[in-house]
Parts: sequence; structure tokens; C-alpha cells
Amino acid sequence: MISVLILTRNEEQDLPGCLASFTWSDDIHVSDSESTDRTREIARAAGAHVTTHSFDNYAAQRNAALDTLPFKHDWVFILDADERPTPHLSEEMQFAVTATPDGVAAYRIRRRDFLWNTWLKHAQISPFYIRLVRRGCAHYVRTVNEALEVTGAISDLSAPLDHYPFSKGIAHWVDKHNVYSTMEAQLLLTGHATEDASFHAALFEKDFHKRRTAQKAIFYLLPGRPVLKWLYMVVWRRAILDGAAGITYATLQSIYEYLIEVKRKELLFTHKPRH
Repeated sequence: MISVLILTRNEEQDLPGCLASFTWSDDIHVSDSESTDRTREIARAAGAHVTTHSFDNYAAQRNAALDTLPFKHDWVFILDADERPTPHLSEEMQFAVTATPDGVAAYRIRRRDFLWNTWLKHAQISPFYIRLVRRGCAHYVRTVNEALEVTGAISDLSAPLDHYPFSKGIAHWVDKHNVYSTMEAQLLLTGHATEDASFHAALFEKDFHKRRTAQKAIFYLLPGRPVLKWLYMVVWRRAILDGAAGITYATLQSIYEYLIEVKRKELLFTHKPRH
């Protein structure tokens, strides 16, 4: 009833556990970005369909898989190798697609991020993601921190999807966000990152993802973003209630924001005409 799409790049550590979460699906696809480890071997051994696609950007990679892979079912569940559907979510998704009202093209799921086995219940900024989509109704936008645009109505599921972004260690997380920050800085320089800035949409837009996009665009226009982000996460969102994991996560996110800003300034200096 549901096809599964897992996006991978050197995921030999996390992929086995991810694949083991889908004993209920008879159509699992692994779209791999030219891994140099045993990722593809592990996927094939588990019976998954494996394709390789040269990496362009995060949105293009996902769109290529959604648009070209021969999915067996009308509904596709999309995730990364460090994510796991809980048993309740697996049951809820299977029930949902058998009773989907006309016009519903996707389902939004709450994701729980973990650090040191601690759920970042308060520190996590964006817990809701569209992951279960009807084929032909979804398209990714933004080259980094991509967002999913859906043609049709979006409904919500209640059971969570668990995410382990630090499964490979903090150093791996930092390396990955170093790449992200470069891409974000480039988007800021072109103006694409702030083009959706709208106070009305940020406050009143009913669609959660459109509201978050507007809020993020406005945030990029504010001075002192790294400090503001840390205060927002620790004080306003009460990341302190998540203990050491929450404070650590807030600090890492603030460092990420600082990297975006200093790289933006570096790009401005590099492209500034010299006399």
C-alpha cells in the first residue's frame, strides 16, 4: 500500500536500522548519491531497489527520485537513513492511505529529534514535516533545507517519526552543517532566502510550512541572528528543559547561524569591486 523512499550518501551505519523499520512494505527504494562505503550493498542485501544519482542539490536529488523511480504504490513515504518510523506511525500510515478522503495529497508528520538519547522536545524548532505523499502531487524547492510543495490538501498524522541527527557524532553534524551554511550564505547573497519575507504570512498563514518559510525569511533580515537564535531556543522555546542536550543543541544551532552570516560577509567581500 505504501512505497518507501530512502535518500542515502555513505549510510552504512544507519541504513540497516532504517531498513529494519519497514518489514511491512514490499516496495523499498534507496536513492543513493554515489556512496563510497557499503550503503548500496547493504540495501540490496535487504531486498531494496537501489538506484544511483549524482548529487546536484538536496531538492533536485529528491525530485529526481520522486519523478523517475518505478514506485509500486500510489503513496510514497520519504525519509533519510537516520530516521525511524515508530510502530504506531507505521500502523497509522497504512490505515490512513486506505481511508484517505478525496483531495488529500499528503500527510504531515511530527518528527522527534534526539541528542544523547534525549528527545529535544523543547529545543527542536521545526517538528512538523510532510513525508507521506501521493505520487505526482509533491515537488521539492530550495537547494538546501529543502521544502516540499504539495498540489492538494494536506492532513496530519499523530504518531511520531524519530530522527537521530547525531548518530554519527557531533563532528559529523558540524561537517554537514558547514556545507549547509555555505549554501545558505549563497542563497542570502542572491536574495532568494529572504524573498518570502512577509509579516502577514508569518503570523496568519494557515499552512505551517508557508508560515515557517515566511518566519525564516524575516529572521534572515534581523541583526545579531546567532544570539537571537540562542535566546529564542533557550528562553522562549525552553530548551533548558531538555537539559544538557537542549543547551548543547541550541548552542550548535547558534554557531550554524554565525557561520551563515560570516560566510555571507566573506562572499560580499569577495564579490566587492576593487579599485
